[in-house]
Amino acid sequence: MLYQRSSALFDEAQKYIPGGVNSPVRAFKSVGGVPVFMKSAKGAYMTDADDKVYIDYINSWGPAILGHTHPEVLAAIQKQAEKGFSFGTPTELETEIAKLIVENVPNIDQIRMVSSGTEACMSAIRLARGYTGRDKIIKFEGCYHGHSDSFLIKAGSGAATFGNPNSPGVTAGTAKDTLLARYNDFEQVEDLFRLNQGEIAAVIIEPVAGNMGCVLPENNFLQKLRTICDENKTLLIFDEVMTGFRLAFGGAQEIFNVKADLVTYGKVIGGGMPVGAFAGRNEIMDALAPKGAVYQAGTLSGNPLAMRAGLTTLELIKNDPDFYPRINKAAETLDFEIGKILNSKNIPHRINRKGSMMSVFFHVNSVSNFDEAAMANHSLFNNFFHQLLANGIYLPPSGYETWFISNAIQEKEIDKTLEVIRKFEYS
Repeated sequence: MLYQRSSALFDEAQKYIPGGVNSPVRAFKSVGGVPVFMKSAKGAYMTDADDKVYIDYINSWGPAILGHTHPEVLAAIQKQAEKGFSFGTPTELETEIAKLIVENVPNIDQIRMVSSGTEACMSAIRLARGYTGRDKIIKFEGCYHGHSDSFLIKAGSGAATFGNPNSPGVTAGTAKDTLLARYNDFEQVEDLFRLNQGEIAAVIIEPVAGNMGCVLPENNFLQKLRTICDENKTLLIFDEVMTGFRLAFGGAQEIFNVKADLVTYGKVIGGGMPVGAFAGRNEIMDALAPKGAVYQAGTLSGNPLAMRAGLTTLELIKNDPDFYPRINKAAETLDFEIGKILNSKNIPHRINRKGSMMSVFFHVNSVSNFDEAAMANHSLFNNFFHQLLANGIYLPPSGYETWFISNAIQEKEIDKTLEVIRKFEYS
C-alpha cells in the first residue's frame, strides 16, 4: 500500500484533531483518498511518512519560493533561534525587514507585521472601515482572504444583493456589510457602487486570484477598480498574500502598474515561517494604534524567527537579478509542455498562468471567474491528481487551487514531471 503509514497517522489524527487536519484542504476531501503525511522537505522535494519522495508543486502554498529548507535561510533561523524565540518587545530586525519592503514596493510608506494572511486581511478591512468611517466592503466570488467572518460570504439571490453567510457562526449582521461581485465583471461592481453610494469602505481583491485556481484579471479590470474607487473615495485593497514578492519584488502593483491603497502580505515574506503583514500610505497607516484609534495587536507579531527567515529570503531574491526570469521560465516551460501533452491526448483543458503561479483546468472554455472554474471537469482533475501523486508528483489537492513553482524546480524536475504526465491515462 502506497500510503500505509499516512493512513495510520490519519486515523490517529482524527481522534484528536477536527477532521484529522489543521486546515481543511489538507484532508483531501476534494480529490478523495487519504491525505499524505509529510515528514521532511528539501529543495524541490518532500518525503512522506512512508519514505516516498515527491516533486513539490505547492511549496507550502507559496512561501517556499526558494525551495524547502534553503541552506542560507536555515542557517539564519538557527542563528536567530540561539538568541531567543520571542521577546514581546520591539527588535531592530522588525525595522530592517520593514525598511526593505517599504523601499522596494510601490505606493507604501509603512507596514505592520502580523502572524497570518487571515489576520492581515482582517486588519486591513478594519483599518479601511476606521479610516473611511464606512461599513461595507466589496469582495469577489472565488477570492479567499482568510477565514475572518467578513470574508466567509456567498452570493445572494441576485448580482447586486447582499451576501449570505456560508459558514455557521457567521452572523447575518456581518454578512450584510459584505457585497459580492463576479471576478472580472466590472458592471457588477458599478451596480454595487450605484446601489450603495457613500457606504463602501473598501474593495478587496486578489490581483491574480489563487483560490479558485489561478485566474487572471482581464480587460483592465484592476485599472477600472482603481478608477471607481478614486471616484467614490473608497480604498482599494490588494490581497498579495500569494502574489507579493512572487510575481515580482513589487508584487502585482508593479506587474500591473496599479496602485493599491492597502496591500496585505504573507507567505514569501516569512520564508516559510508563520507571518502576515499589511501596508499602505502614511495617512492611512497613521490611523492604527498606538498612533491612531484603530486597534490591532498581536503577541507574536514581528516574531524574530519569522522576521529573520523572511528578511533572508527577500535579500536572496533581491540580490539575484535572474531570479524572476529563471523561476518564470520554469513555469512557462511547464505550461507549454503540459499543454502539448494534453493536446496530444485530446483532453480539453485550459492552463492559466502568471509568473510562477499556474493551474490546469480540464475545461473547454476560458476560466476568468469562479463560475467558469466550477464548470471544469473536477472529476478528471481528481484522477489526474492521484495518478501524478502515485508517481511522485505532489499537486495541490483540489482543482480550485494554484500550483506554485519554486526556484528549486529545475530541468531535472520538469523532465520527470512531464514524463509522468505523458503516462496519464485519460478515461
